[in-house]
Amino acid sequence: MRFISGKTGAHIALTMMAMPLATGLHAQDAVNANIVVNAPTQTPGPEIKGVITARNENRLKVTALDGTATIIDLGETTKYKTSGGGFSKKNPATGASLLNGMPVTIKTWQSEAGLVANQVSFKSGDYKTALMIHNATDQRFGEQTAATEALKGRMGDIDKYNIKATTNVYFDTGKAVLSPQARGELCNAATRAEGMNNALILVVGYTDSVGSDEYNQVLSEKRANAVINYLQQACHWKPYRMLTPTGMAKADPLADNSTEEGKAQNRRVAVNVLVSKGLDGL
Repeated sequence: MRFISGKTGAHIALTMMAMPLATGLHAQDAVNANIVVNAPTQTPGPEIKGVITARNENRLKVTALDGTATIIDLGETTKYKTSGGGFSKKNPATGASLLNGMPVTIKTWQSEAGLVANQVSFKSGDYKTALMIHNATDQRFGEQTAATEALKGRMGDIDKYNIKATTNVYFDTGKAVLSPQARGELCNAATRAEGMNNALILVVGYTDSVGSDEYNQVLSEKRANAVINYLQQACHWKPYRMLTPTGMAKADPLADNSTEEGKAQNRRVAVNVLVSKGLDGL
């Protein structure tokens, strides 16, 4: 029979007790190594297509073809993508390149404060046109400036212009969406106007008599904006030849609002081709 001293036995007992503890620590380390802490993720927002119609520092207002306006913030991580040349690594596009009147496509993130631009895409040609308008350096724009400023936002001076043609496009009740027929008529009107020297286009939106004055005012403006956007984006009518659109609600009806047929004729946008009397015939 062999005897183990108390000292040696105590050492063995402590060693045996420590083994499960060490094993447990190694297992815990393995578990901790597999733990992944996820950073907060950004929620993708909608893709917005339209024209920049207003800007306040890093906040844009983009209006779509149907007249819907969306407010989008530019962030420090916003990327800018261009096509058609004009920008380079030494001269990249930035937030300062985004000007009123430019068609853009914006991929967004949804934040608690609203939509933030992830990527803004635009054509360099559209930037050049908007810049030309902003700086008033293009010769054709200079020739039109006096005529444009005279009528800008004011219907009272319409007698200073000759109305060369008017195209009416029509809308469904309560809607500001262009029909396929209206789209074709708008581009035809733009083509005809393109052949007229010094021609400007004035767009005026109307409604029928259904609804409140406030509702009809907003609706008529949405219809006018939808036409403006389509003329610029799809029909390639230059922004510097476009006068400020106007919403006239239920004013100046073409037909009797007491009949459905009359109401249908009054739900319209009038596209007026104008030439200043001083420039007509030049």
